[in-house]
Amino acid sequence: MADRYLHFTSTAPGRFLTSRLGLPQPAELRRWSAEHPHIEGPLLHATAGGPPLAELSDVLARTGLRVAGAAPEAERAADDRPVGDRPAGDRPAGDRPAGVVLDATGVTTVAGLAGVHGALHPVVRSLAPGGRVVVLGAPLSRDDHHQAAAQQALEGFVRSLGKEIGRGRTVQLVRTVSAAAAESTLRFLLSPKSAYVSGQVIEISGAGPDNAPESWELPLAGRTALVTGSARGIGAAVAATLARDGAKVVCLDVPQSRAELTRTADSLGGTALALDITAVDAADRIAAALPDGLDILVHNAGITRDRRLANMAADRWASVLDVNLESVLRTTDALLKSGTLRTGGRIVATASIAGIAGNTGQTNYAASKAGIIGLVRTLAPRLTEQGITLNAVAPGFIETKMTAAVPLFIREAGRRMNSLGQGGLPVDVAETTAWFAHPASGGVNGQVVRVCGQSLLGA
Repeated sequence: MADRYLHFTSTAPGRFLTSRLGLPQPAELRRWSAEHPHIEGPLLHATAGGPPLAELSDVLARTGLRVAGAAPEAERAADDRPVGDRPAGDRPAGDRPAGVVLDATGVTTVAGLAGVHGALHPVVRSLAPGGRVVVLGAPLSRDDHHQAAAQQALEGFVRSLGKEIGRGRTVQLVRTVSAAAAESTLRFLLSPKSAYVSGQVIEISGAGPDNAPESWELPLAGRTALVTGSARGIGAAVAATLARDGAKVVCLDVPQSRAELTRTADSLGGTALALDITAVDAADRIAAALPDGLDILVHNAGITRDRRLANMAADRWASVLDVNLESVLRTTDALLKSGTLRTGGRIVATASIAGIAGNTGQTNYAASKAGIIGLVRTLAPRLTEQGITLNAVAPGFIETKMTAAVPLFIREAGRRMNSLGQGGLPVDVAETTAWFAHPASGGVNGQVVRVCGQSLLGA
């Protein structure tokens, strides 16, 4: 559904009126396209604290962006307005940095945090609209509470900067000890693919190089992906994005959606598998349909049966828990046990900000999505010996047919109550899923990443 307010604020009268009234002025986000695969402008690389992360310069050089040195002192004039409202100065648009990577892995003291301020303070006003800020941090030390305090401080810094920087810019924190293991993550966060991801903290495990694909343009070539609930909406977008990246996709949905499912699968050169994921024999039928095995399992199927708890019948509770959580647990266990999911495979489950922050009228839905988070945090570490990763994407307000049916004022609140001031698109969830599924994302495991424009709800 079209966001008329977003369109209005992009016009001259809209900008004038909303500015005078103090209303939100969301910037139109630019997603990935074959014609514009990169953010446009130089990438600044700066360091705060101790020695820089080894090989980081080489990794950044491979992103396809023009990497510059440390950020210059720019537009330092005293100005107490919010960062996103400050003028960019006279620098030509083409010279404005498109992104900043700040290596703060060496920050071990409170005094060292001054380097974070010193590196980013002169830059934030000149960062191009839609720009990216990625702060690299180190894992928290269990033996040095000063280091742990300084590194944890980065999280509060990043989440706050994401809420004030404005103009479609995003800010993330990536904890890692290896630039090579974080390459797929840096490529994702420094690209238009991460347009609706902001204020996130991502932890990368592993200290060595990960599995680089033969082609970064077709990283999933030769891999088979199964996407549940993919007849339409977010699931169809996920299937299309994985197919774009080279995967052979198997689209699964309920038999009632067979016609739409078949059209989606055919358009992607994939296979349609019509079955009810809650069926006791669902995993056996999936395994039978994939005799050569499976590389990527995306649990996207889900339903809502909203009611306040006092008005919620037992069948409404049970159906949501069965589809959204029990079927995910049962299918995952069976496909792992049977060996259908191959070594080095990827599992991506769908959580929700409702499972993190709760939502009125959704005790059943929030419980099911919080359960997904529990699954990810507990099972993911046990899969590392097989090279399998398990992560979850947690969407916020995404523009779908379901949200189009939400009453106007509630829908507008959902759109505006995030740092980017707008709803996301199904492709935003799909791009995040594709990053999780990437062969070089082996160090990304046990993560729950919100695709919500940094919603004001929850952490």
